Parts: sequence; C-alpha cells; structure tokens
Amino acid sequence: MSPISPEFIAAANAGLAGTLDADYGALDIQLTRRGVDIDKVTAAVAQFAVAIPSWGVGTGGTRFARFPAVGEPRNVLEKLEDCAVIHSLTGATPTVSLHLPWDRAEDYPQLKRYARELGLGFDAVNSNTFQDQPGQAHSYKFGSLTHTDPRVRAQAIEHNLECIRIGQQIGSKALTLWIGDGSNFPGQQHFARAFERYLDSAGRIYAALPADWRLLIEHKMYEPALYSTVIQDWGSSLMAAQALGPRAFCLVDLGHHAPSTNIEMIVARLVHAGRLGGFHFNDSKYGDDDLDTGSIHPYRLFLIFNELVDAESRRVPDFNPAHMLDQSHNVTDPIESLMSSAMELTRAYAQALIVDRNVLCASQEANDALLASQTLKQAFTTDVSPILARARAQRGAAIDPIGAYRANGYRQRAVTRRPVQGKATGSGIV
Repeated sequence: MSPISPEFIAAANAGLAGTLDADYGALDIQLTRRGVDIDKVTAAVAQFAVAIPSWGVGTGGTRFARFPAVGEPRNVLEKLEDCAVIHSLTGATPTVSLHLPWDRAEDYPQLKRYARELGLGFDAVNSNTFQDQPGQAHSYKFGSLTHTDPRVRAQAIEHNLECIRIGQQIGSKALTLWIGDGSNFPGQQHFARAFERYLDSAGRIYAALPADWRLLIEHKMYEPALYSTVIQDWGSSLMAAQALGPRAFCLVDLGHHAPSTNIEMIVARLVHAGRLGGFHFNDSKYGDDDLDTGSIHPYRLFLIFNELVDAESRRVPDFNPAHMLDQSHNVTDPIESLMSSAMELTRAYAQALIVDRNVLCASQEANDALLASQTLKQAFTTDVSPILARARAQRGAAIDPIGAYRANGYRQRAVTRRPVQGKATGSGIV
C-alpha cells in the first residue's frame, strides 16, 4: 500500500473534477474538428509508463558539494516508499531501476515482496564500475571493462554478473551497461585496443544474460574522462550492440550528447537498425546537467516522441523501448521533480499522438517544408493538460499530483522519520 492512500487522492480529485470535465470537453471539441479521437489518445496516455531511478529520489550533488535534503531516504526500502508516492500520484511510474551496489539489500526476494506491497515492480538494474567501493581489490581509476590489467577487467565483469543475479531475484529483465572508461590526455589510451577490450568484456557479460533479458548499452560523450570515452556516441554503441548479438541494444540518455545534437534523428536511426533499447530522460542546458525532463527543451522532447509514435504507427517489428528517468536534484524536492518529469513525458507523448500524420507525410513527400513544420507545431502548441489529468484520474491517480503531494504533507512526515544525514560535503555526485 502506498504511503498516500487512495482515499486521500479521491478527496483531492473531488474538488477538481468539475473543472477537468469542462476543460476536457472543450479540448474534445477542438480535437474533433481536427479528426482526433480524444478518448483514444487518453487511453493510450493512460498506458504510458516510465521507470523511476532509485538514486533520483535522493539529493544529487554539484562538482563541489552535496547538500543533503530534509527527509531524504537513507536506504533502498525508503527509496521504494518515495517511488510509491510518485506512482500513486502520477499513475505513470510503476517500476524502479536499482543501481548497484548503492541499492544493495540483505534479502532480495523480501525486497521484491516489499515493492509489490507498495504497488511497484523493478526495471533494469544498473552496474557501477565508475567509482571504487570500500574493500575493492582493484581500482577503476584508469578504467574498468577496458582496463589494461586483466584483473581489473575480471573484477568489473564479475560485478556485472552479480547485478544480473540480483536482477533475477527481483524480477528485472535488463542490465544497463555504462562505463566511464576513457582518457584525459592525447596518447594516454590506444583507441582501438580499448574498444576491443570493451567488446571482449561486454561479450562475457552478454553471454551470461538470461534468455529473456536485454543488455542496454549507454554512451556518453565525456565525463569522467574528458579527452575521450570508449563508448562515446550512438555509433560506438551501435557497433558494440551489433557485435554482441540480437539482445544487445542502445540506450539514449538525452544529456550525453554535444550541444545542438539532433537526438531525434539518432532515435530514428536506431529504430531503423532495430537497436533502440530505451532512454534515460532528463534535460540540459550545457552538458549532462541531469535537469528535470522538459525543463529546458520541451520541443526537442516532443520531437523525440514524434519519432517514437511514428515507429508505433508503422508497426516497426519488436519495437519496445524502455523509458526511464535519470536526473539529479539539487535545489528541488526530488519527488516533485520526478513527478513533474513523468508528467512532461506523458505530455510529449500525447502531443505526438495528435500529430496529423497524413498531412505530415503528404507535406514531406511534396517537399513542403513550411507545412510539415507547422503540422508538428500545431500538435506541440496544443494544451493537452486535460488529457493527462483525465488519464491520471482514470488510473486512480491525482488530477494535480504536485498540489496533492504538498497538501498531503508526506515530506514533512518523512522529516520526522529520517533525520538529515550530515551537512554539505565535498563529495558531489555528477
């Protein structure tokens, strides 16, 4: 049972239902004129889901410090409680993605049962070979899966195999593989041999995957290595996935690209290759800022979903990308930020669903650039908020999630149960 009861949500919705009915009706009239069935769009939005990152419900950090927030979770069980609050209010976040060893537990079957009691399941598990852990035999300072020392590579491989074993116990079906391996100086690393070592190490991990699992390969242009990274872009990720086998896919993090990169075209290319595994959704102004999704580039988010809906409409075989948030919250309540991001994803999805694809296709074939652009803009500028609210209400979630959350006082209650752990420290998480 979620920490926020269905009775509280129903009471919060009662005062907003009349306004929602009026707004939904007005939007219905507008969309009907455009040949759009609003109820079908609402039904599709009600099925949309995105996974919550376990680390996202805690406070992140800057390069210089981490400022602990009041009432933040102290362990994986409390993280699940916060995730349950998000799902109960948005209705769109039924799964949690764990990061190991950050989320290590003594009894994983019990952890799975507790999650089920809260109405949650588990998405992909994430390994961590980008930082050293207490008692670790070998350091990842100069790499993990691509390290020149085979002992370090073996240690990193074994950690990923452990993640798979843990994932099997909690019901996960995918392993997200991201490494920080790379170089900071020209000449420091032999590019070809490092990539070959990556393929060999990842191949050993891939061979251990259960038959119904997927390997999601995540690329990143820079950080923590700033001159080069081994899997630095979607091309390297795709090369690795194709080399490893049919259950290896590419994962696109929106912050892992150079400024002004056409991410929606990357999505289209990966769809064409049959290797789009999923997303880490966030937003950025300068780099891998991990800001709330849709807070900086909402139109880009819409254009990405336009490609996803296009693939759905074309019935691309085996098209089933995973959706997950990956954000760092430094100055906001993480629960509120994650709820806001989940709502922005459903907004972009709803807007993409109302694109007039017949007009768009015809204008593209006729090389009518202006009409094609205006067709997309018409969908993007349509306020689909009533659709999102109606979809949440139909799922028993809150019409106004953030308003209900603040009225409930969950954070204030968490403060009494979870004392602040320390003061600002220099161990920032970026």
